Amino acid sequence: MATKHEQILQYIDELPVGEKISVRQIAKALNVSEGTAYRAIKDAENKGYVSTIERVGTIRIERKKKENIEKLTFAEVVNIVDGQVLGGRDGLHKTLNKFVIGAMKLEAMMRYTDAGSLLIVGNRIRAHELALKAGAAVLITGGFDTEEDVKKLADKLQLPIISSSYDTFTVATMINRAIYDQLIKKEIILVEDILTPLEKTVYVKTTDKVSDWLHYNRETEHGRFPVVDKNLKVHGMVTAKDIMGHDPDTPIDKLMTKNPMTVGKKTSVASSSHMMVWEGIEVLPVVDDSNRLEGIISRQDVLKALQMIQRQPQVGETIDDIVTNQLVLMRGKTKGEDVYRCEVTPQMTNHLGTISYGVFTTIVSEAANRVLRNYKKGDLVVENMTIYFLKPVQIESMIEIYPRVLEVGRKFGKVDVEVYNEGVLVGKAMMMCQLIER
Repeated sequence: MATKHEQILQYIDELPVGEKISVRQIAKALNVSEGTAYRAIKDAENKGYVSTIERVGTIRIERKKKENIEKLTFAEVVNIVDGQVLGGRDGLHKTLNKFVIGAMKLEAMMRYTDAGSLLIVGNRIRAHELALKAGAAVLITGGFDTEEDVKKLADKLQLPIISSSYDTFTVATMINRAIYDQLIKKEIILVEDILTPLEKTVYVKTTDKVSDWLHYNRETEHGRFPVVDKNLKVHGMVTAKDIMGHDPDTPIDKLMTKNPMTVGKKTSVASSSHMMVWEGIEVLPVVDDSNRLEGIISRQDVLKALQMIQRQPQVGETIDDIVTNQLVLMRGKTKGEDVYRCEVTPQMTNHLGTISYGVFTTIVSEAANRVLRNYKKGDLVVENMTIYFLKPVQIESMIEIYPRVLEVGRKFGKVDVEVYNEGVLVGKAMMMCQLIER
């Protein structure tokens, strides 16, 4: 039977998009306390199908799908541009499909403006009106206002009309940056994307016995199960090693490993793989904020996801991508010695115009990663990095990176990295890492 919390979430999920909700309304409709209603609404907001908009209230919004994460709602646009809503507040939950900069004649502007668009324009009242009639929202730059008739039209059509004190170029740059950041997030795979959901997860209860574990083991051919209480809160993990040699009537809670490591749905797969490698864990329970079981992930799930990431085209470049793309392989003076060259670009410098400490660590780890691939196929996780020194290297300098493998085993590697600029040693580091086989 579903808990009160789950019943409220289901009730909210079934509400039509755009419907306003409140703590008092939910509490009354489902006969629960306001505290329970408040917690459920916050959870719905975290799950992405409810949004709280200033001076409007809490609204049921369209749940964002992973593939559409780069689309922003008009409410998010208001926050990005520090805007003020002049009209059409009831449409703030709607999604922005594209934006149009109104720097042309009215007829030409309207050819590009359609439903789901955002017209970015200055103090042009006629353009505001025509855009709304075409199904587009309006963002007025320069802090200008609009006519009362236009505001009433925006309210009637439920299309936001927003005013921002920034100029058109700045506003467009801000929105573009926000969309670009979303594209980078889109490439990061989270636990929620790969987990085995609760309804397909086999778990044992704290009241179960070894005989129950044996039954689940025969049924699934798995040997590791989360241990939960009647409220699905995780209390431990039990494996074949734990129950080996014990009587079938022995209670599971006497044999399980208590307080196991867990992850949340929003944990990145890379972080989860780190935990699994370090601790030698095959299966991790996925829990919510109350430590209630939501599913599991296995080491195989994580490895498949990491391999998939490498096959995906990168949509948005991070600083790490920019840095690693600058590394060019050159052959060293002795056979089998790899040397990399890299130009220090403006993105790679600090406020003084010299190579930043963070960029240097990225260069070291990337060079070590590449040289270790000559020995082992797979991914690596940095265990520790010691930077002995880093001298200032100015912008537009060409540096040479010499990674040298000191030790390499089945599951670890040790690499010494020296960096030169015009023949002078400017940086030296040592890196220890764990290797994840594919």
